Amino acid sequence: MIRVLVADDHTIVREGLKQILAMHDDITVAGEAANGNDVLKMVREKTWDVLVTDMSMPGRSGIELIKLVKEACPKLPVLVLSMYGEDQYAVRVIRAGASGYLNKESASDQLVGAIRKVASGGVHVSAATAEAMFHNLRGDTTSAPHEQLSDREFQVLRMIAMGKSSSDIADELKLSPKTVSTHKTRILEKMRMSNQAELIRYAIAHHLVDAPADGGA
Repeated sequence: MIRVLVADDHTIVREGLKQILAMHDDITVAGEAANGNDVLKMVREKTWDVLVTDMSMPGRSGIELIKLVKEACPKLPVLVLSMYGEDQYAVRVIRAGASGYLNKESASDQLVGAIRKVASGGVHVSAATAEAMFHNLRGDTTSAPHEQLSDREFQVLRMIAMGKSSSDIADELKLSPKTVSTHKTRILEKMRMSNQAELIRYAIAHHLVDAPADGGA
């Protein structure tokens, strides 16, 4: 029996996943979490065969959460289930230690197979992601500008695009305002942009955030 921990901040999503997995005798949803802090607590307290987690949740989430989970439980397979397309996040999450990436739109068709695969030690990625990983390892320079960012810089970019202020970002990531400012400067340099408005337009155009947002300085 594959014991799955499902993490998503939307109850309706968790219920939907439970319904899909309930139809298979070899898989059981043995636990649920609604935020990153609960995920970390649960993986430290109990044994799971697979963690299925959303990319964006309250508290710790995304790349940071994956890395923290792998630090706590190096052998726990992490399957990321996200609304974002593979071209935006898959290579980054695999590099962070995840065993697979699945878009929510295709979850009903591929979820069970993906869970079985990562539970047995395999990796679930599309052919396009596998090719992108190959080019990344080979050092090709044809990737999109945001792919040149470090994981922390990428996180800050998304938060800027969601309209969060520098102080909000500093508080949420537990960084100093000076460090956040440094990250912003490096992001602008790496992406060859001159101001925050350009970053926001880029993030929206490349579907790095859910929707346009106001504010932020």
